[in-house]
Amino acid sequence: MSLLTGLLALILVIAIAYVLYKVVKSVTGLIINAVVGVILLWLINLLNLMSLFGRPDIPINLITVLICAVGGIFGVILTVVLHLVGISLAI
Repeated sequence: MSLLTGLLALILVIAIAYVLYKVVKSVTGLIINAVVGVILLWLINLLNLMSLFGRPDIPINLITVLICAVGGIFGVILTVVLHLVGISLAI
């Protein structure tokens, strides 16, 4: 193996390692965001917080879980606001 081939292989390995690091870092952040959003939705229903506003609990279904998982805290806020103004997120 020539010096140039070894150098190119090293550069390629470093580039692949950098890209994998960035992907894993962003995926980890997305997973944490999703878990926090779903747990907040569950806690709102567990603590019966919607009764403070005279509303029933937020239904936990596929749509509300997806909104909270993708949006995280902002997804939970969006779901709560939509529920408070009377927009149903039922399937």
